[in-house]
Amino acid sequence: MDGTWVYLVTGGCGFIGEKIVELLSQQDYIKEVRVFDSVVKGEVENLTTGTTRVTVVKGDVRDYGELEAALRGVHVVIHTAALVDYRGTVPFWEMRAVNVGGTENVLRACRVLSVPYVVHTSSVAAVGPNTSCEPMLRGNEDTEYSGEVELPYGKTKAMAEKLVLEANGKKLSCGGELTTCVIRANTVYGEKATFLQELYWGAKARGGVLNYLEPEDSEGNHTYVGNVAWMHVLAARNLQLKPGLLAGQVYYCYDDTPTRKGFLVRHQLLSTADPSVRLGSHIPYWKMWLMIQLHRIIRAILLPFWEPQPFLNLPLLNTIVTTFSYETDKASRHFGYRPLFTWDQSRLRTAQWLKEAVGNLQHPKFHGKKN
Repeated sequence: MDGTWVYLVTGGCGFIGEKIVELLSQQDYIKEVRVFDSVVKGEVENLTTGTTRVTVVKGDVRDYGELEAALRGVHVVIHTAALVDYRGTVPFWEMRAVNVGGTENVLRACRVLSVPYVVHTSSVAAVGPNTSCEPMLRGNEDTEYSGEVELPYGKTKAMAEKLVLEANGKKLSCGGELTTCVIRANTVYGEKATFLQELYWGAKARGGVLNYLEPEDSEGNHTYVGNVAWMHVLAARNLQLKPGLLAGQVYYCYDDTPTRKGFLVRHQLLSTADPSVRLGSHIPYWKMWLMIQLHRIIRAILLPFWEPQPFLNLPLLNTIVTTFSYETDKASRHFGYRPLFTWDQSRLRTAQWLKEAVGNLQHPKFHGKKN
C-alpha cells in the first residue's frame, strides 16, 4: 500500500502541526496529507512535493460533521489540534470543548469511517506537576505520579489522553480495531515559537537582561520542534507496521537539548540570535507571588474600564518552579526514533528564525494584538 496512504493532521497549521505536515510531505509512502484546522495558512499547501499532495480543509474539531467529511478516505490521523492556554485567559469550558470534545469527535469519526490509526499529541502537563508541587526528577513513561494536575490546560490534556488510550482496541464499523498511541510533548522550541519572541522583547525592555524564575537546581525538558514532529512521523508509520508494540502506548518527546537549568537553554537560544542578550538573576518566588496578587487586584479594579495584558498566574508559576523532568529511550526502543537535529543545529535554526522574526516586527507594545 506504500505510495497510497492518506494522512490527516488536525491542527496542521499550528506550531507543531505544520512541522509534522512538512516532514510527512517528504515521505514517499504517503499520497496525500490532509490538513484540518480552524485557522488556515495558505503557505501550508506549498509543502506539496513531487510524491505527496498537501491539501488544507478549514474546519473546527468541535464540529463533528465538518470533521467526518474531512476524514473520508483517510487511513491515519495525527491529532494535534488543541487550545493551549497557560495564563488562564481562556475559560476552562472552552478549552475542554476543544481539547476533550474535539478528541471525542476524532475518535468517534474514526470508528464510524473505519480509520484504523490515531496518533494523539498530548503534553507533559497532562501528568504534572500536581497541585502539591511534588517534583518528578528524571522519571519515564512508567514512573508513578499521582495527584491533581496543577494547570487547567493539563487537566484537559489528561482527559483527552484517557479517551485516546481507552479507544485503543475498539471495534471499527467495517471490521478491525482502532489502534492508538500518545506522544507527550514538553516545552517545545524552534521556528515560530511565539514564547521566544515574548522572552526576547521582555529582555530587551530590561536592557537586554534575561531574568528567570526557576531555582538553579531545577530540571525540565525542552525539545526542538523538528524532533517532536519527526517522532510523530515515525510513531504513525510504526503504528501501522508494528501495532502490537505501539498500540496503547505513551511516549515522551526528547532529544539532546540540555535538561538541567532550562533558563540557560533559553538564554543560549536568545543570545545566539542577539549576542547583546545577557543572563540576569533569579527572581525569588515570594516576589513573583506578590506581583501576581497585585496584578489580580489591579485587574479587578480596572476590568470594567480597561483589561490589563495577561500576566503570570499562580498555577503557571508553581509549574515553572517545580522540577519535572524525565529521561527515556522508549521511542528509540519501540520504533527506532533518533533525533533529526542535534542541539547545535536546533539552536542555530531557532536563532536564525528569531533573528529574522524580531527584525521584521515592531515591539509588541505598538500592536493591538492580544496574546
